Amino acid sequence: MKKILVPMIIGLVFMLVPVFAIGATLTGSIQGFNCVTQGKICPIGMEDPVIAVENVFVLLVDAAKSEYYFVPNVDRGILARHINQTVAITGTVNSKMKSIKASEISVAGKKVWSVDLEDAIYKDIIGVPPAAK
Repeated sequence: MKKILVPMIIGLVFMLVPVFAIGATLTGSIQGFNCVTQGKICPIGMEDPVIAVENVFVLLVDAAKSEYYFVPNVDRGILARHINQTVAITGTVNSKMKSIKASEISVAGKKVWSVDLEDAIYKDIIGVPPAAK
């Protein structure tokens, strides 16, 4: 019985904890997905037209290596507001899916967005806490 129990517990732990997801802070610039995949930096001074054309924004960590991450739990409008700015995003990184589930976004050392801030505003406006994300 003990020979089976230990491997089952170890297997269960590995199933519950994704090996490829880690908490981290990534620093880079917010760029349009089309610009990044075409090897371009979004034109500085032309942010409004780029925002109008781009549907998806990503965190570009290393332009030379085309290393970028999707931020699926943050609204497009929030990311668009910080296009061409250096930001630090703290959250859970999934390197396999090239994404980060953000818990906080900072620009120039100032927190501009977090899950807690969003939940508090949601509660103030709607009157009830948001559903679990």
